[in-house]
Amino acid sequence: MKIGIIICDRYKSCAGGKCFRAMEKWDGGFSIYSHDEPLILGGYTSCGGCPGGNIEYAVDEMIKNGVRAVHFATGFIVGYPPCPYISYFKKFIEKKYHIPVVAGTHPIPRKYWIMHEKLKTWDSDEWRLLIQATTADETLRKAYD
Repeated sequence: MKIGIIICDRYKSCAGGKCFRAMEKWDGGFSIYSHDEPLILGGYTSCGGCPGGNIEYAVDEMIKNGVRAVHFATGFIVGYPPCPYISYFKKFIEKKYHIPVVAGTHPIPRKYWIMHEKLKTWDSDEWRLLIQATTADETLRKAYD
């Protein structure tokens, strides 16, 4: 199963360590996949900066390289503020390319979980659905701090 990862441009210098660890261990957003088929990285890039100028072109290229699902890196969710375009990007990619989009890669680190809980960032049905794959339990959140 080839996966594409798009990171928020604010974190464009990120080396992807937590994302790749989660992919290797089927943690966070990757926990939805069967262990019967290896997960292979088929593309990794940034959104291109607000308002996501690279979203359309990056996904097109990823699909040409065999990507069957796109993940928005957890930075889209935990940034201050979280990406205001994430729901639109998800809808756009799923409608245009007919592939699933998962909000998140690695589990939400504990330090971000605590702060966003205080800010009530994810206190809407839309956000609860978006973070579902990366919520994890306290132990796993600590492991990704």
